Amino acid sequence: MGAGDPASPQNRLLAYAWMRLARDADNRLLELFRQGLVRGTVTGGQGAEQLAGPLALLADKSADTLALTHRGLAGHLVWSGRLCDHLNQYLANAASPTLAREGNVHHGDPARRSLPMISHLGAMVSAVLGSAFSQRLLGRPAAGIAFFGDGASSTGDIHEALNLAGTLGIPVLFVIENNHIAYSTPPREQHPPGARLHERAAAYGIPNAFIDTTTAPLSEILTVFSDALAEVRRTGRPRLIEAKILRLRGHAAYDTCDYLSEAEKAAIAAADPLPNFRREVAAAVGEGQVAAVEDGIAAYLEASVRHSLRLPRPSPDSLRPERGAASPVFAPAKPPLFAAPSTGQAAVTPDLERPLRAGGETLTFAQSLNRALRQILATRPEAVLLGQDIAGYGGAFKVSEGLAADFPRPRVLNTPVSESACAGLAIGLALNGHRPILEFQFADFATEAVTQITQNAATMRFRCGAGVPVVFRLPCGGGLTMGSFHSQELESLLLAVPGLKALYPSTPQDARNALLAAYEDDNPVLLFEHKGLYRTLKGTVADDPDYRSVWRPKRLREGRDATLVTYGEMTRHALAAAEWLWAEYEKSVEVFDLRCLAPLNLDAVRGSLARTHRLAVLHEGRLTHGFGAEILARLAADAFHDLDAAPVRIASADLPVPFAPELEAACRPDRDKIIAALLPLLG
Repeated sequence: MGAGDPASPQNRLLAYAWMRLARDADNRLLELFRQGLVRGTVTGGQGAEQLAGPLALLADKSADTLALTHRGLAGHLVWSGRLCDHLNQYLANAASPTLAREGNVHHGDPARRSLPMISHLGAMVSAVLGSAFSQRLLGRPAAGIAFFGDGASSTGDIHEALNLAGTLGIPVLFVIENNHIAYSTPPREQHPPGARLHERAAAYGIPNAFIDTTTAPLSEILTVFSDALAEVRRTGRPRLIEAKILRLRGHAAYDTCDYLSEAEKAAIAAADPLPNFRREVAAAVGEGQVAAVEDGIAAYLEASVRHSLRLPRPSPDSLRPERGAASPVFAPAKPPLFAAPSTGQAAVTPDLERPLRAGGETLTFAQSLNRALRQILATRPEAVLLGQDIAGYGGAFKVSEGLAADFPRPRVLNTPVSESACAGLAIGLALNGHRPILEFQFADFATEAVTQITQNAATMRFRCGAGVPVVFRLPCGGGLTMGSFHSQELESLLLAVPGLKALYPSTPQDARNALLAAYEDDNPVLLFEHKGLYRTLKGTVADDPDYRSVWRPKRLREGRDATLVTYGEMTRHALAAAEWLWAEYEKSVEVFDLRCLAPLNLDAVRGSLARTHRLAVLHEGRLTHGFGAEILARLAADAFHDLDAAPVRIASADLPVPFAPELEAACRPDRDKIIAALLPLLG
């Protein structure tokens, strides 16, 4: 938008032009939907153009971040400047920005900080925080603009994000799009009587205001939004505006609005602000200029529609790349970040790295992770470590102990108890060039962030081609008498969604290697860390130039009579059982530590089965729907004719993890249970 007065006649004409284009495009898309040419549905922004359009015009597209909702076509058009991109998206043709992989308005341009929408509307907001925070860490005077509706304002994610922004001081303008209809539910069934949504921000120390954009002149709207953005940019702190808007059509094209009376529908239609904006602009610049702009918009829209309708349909081949081609769900590998010993890297703070001595050092599992975290923070300026109680306290299991003293905030950042918002913050940081490592106190608490991990981070590459280099550290597993809420194995739950990588080391050396390999990967990586290994397991840890080998299984013990596949703490029990079977029966069991759970690489295990002809799979998680079923199914399908006996699964009982040590031990696999399961297999 032009410099000077944001509400100048020419700026008002510019804003009206984009709003007019968005209105006409939304109406045209509705026509195309009714002709069967638009897929899915149409969720138009008719009646809300005065929100996303002007804010996108007032933003600094070279630095700012925004995330638009269903009603934000005007903002999309301003940010991209390419109408055909959005038409192609709705038409789901081969030229759509998401390659026809994602629906309708669920798109964006992460490279230019327009974050793609997900249907979990409240969960979208925290990624804006992460991107704006990242920009400020890079020294750029950026602001974020986060839109959400009156319905989404009830979600916990919104309140987590508001609290997080207020606590960390993140420059984001929160905008409530209040059309007083959350799909079909009226305010009286959404909020307490008399609730004023913007005033909720005060509880988080966030200045707030209200504007009725259905009655305010365009000049006032532009001035209010401009002043709010300027204040956010100047102070570096959040603000919130609740804006009353209209929804002139149903929630989507299929919505007949039967829940509204005819009088309510008529009142909404009569309050359409666009004709008033037109009269205001025409009075300022003249009817001729406005008419000329409208004629140009009409011609441009129809030419764009004709062009997009001529484009080819997408090919299913794009989902089945040939060997060596780019994966639709994973970002491609890059050269190693830690190829040489750490002392050979360009360190940011070399005196704080404390590189390992030549020949290695004896470290516990937790100490190995701590030293790897220290190396990453000392040598990689884009690294940010965040989580609850990780700074002064050192984390629930002291894995990050001492790091905050040498790498103060924002490098090591304590966060509020807000797992979902913190995961979204990490996603936003990762999309903007940082490489965050998020520590959950317990893997169990990651269930609070399942939407962010599985629906946002995991699908980002597939939806819009963007990598999300974030590591989610997950202290997991039982055996420490912590009960059901602190002992879960969640790999089957989380890895049911494509797009996540996962490592599960079982030795101090592999813990170091796994953290380095996960950090450098351009995909979201789950790093499962068994709590029972943190302090009980010691080993020699050295700089390993082959640290990327952790993405492949490792043979821990040779054998000829059966192949046993496991991972995590269960490797200790598996080796103990194999040793007993050899000592007592001279039966040799070949033991493999998977190390990497996704993407699964079972080539070495298949080779073993061709020799042993018997298979057992061991994991700590519950038997039903456990991860071992996936391993067994893949191996049995590929090596069925190599098997001389039915494969065996060994796992925990199908129960919540009990608290008392006697009960927990009864449910978990151990050496004796493994032996009992293997003896019939060995014959």
